Amino acid sequence: MSDDTPGLGKHEFAFVAQIPVRWSDMDAFGHINHARMVTLMEEARVAWLLSAGPEYQPLIKSAMIVHVDIRYQDQLRHEDSPLQIGMWIKSFRSVDFTIGYEIRRAGAPVESKAACVATTQMAVVDIEAHRLRRLRDEEKAYLASWSRGAGGS
Repeated sequence: MSDDTPGLGKHEFAFVAQIPVRWSDMDAFGHINHARMVTLMEEARVAWLLSAGPEYQPLIKSAMIVHVDIRYQDQLRHEDSPLQIGMWIKSFRSVDFTIGYEIRRAGAPVESKAACVATTQMAVVDIEAHRLRRLRDEEKAYLASWSRGAGGS
């Protein structure tokens, strides 16, 4: 993205979901279980994508996960609920886009170090043809508006 492309600032998100932590999300050590973290991220991502509106339903309904990357930087426990899961479009190419996540405990300032940072790479699929499809220009413009500006990713 060029410097003159509108987008989000370094500490801005396209969407912030408040996701409650359930007792079943915890592991034996009292931390959020890794597999459950992926589920909590999914809940946040679905809330965001559904908020996009009907004109973007083809993009939402045809996106499938290609890759997930999670890096834990601090502990997250049940008492940190609800998690603040901030998301933005980290990048996009002709057939895929990557969502960035910063996950913080309840009440943590947005400028504070995230307890968890993650990405999910989403490929766009033509469901009828069972193959990848290219992002349309209007979809790229939508993704660009939810991307962080130069130096912000």
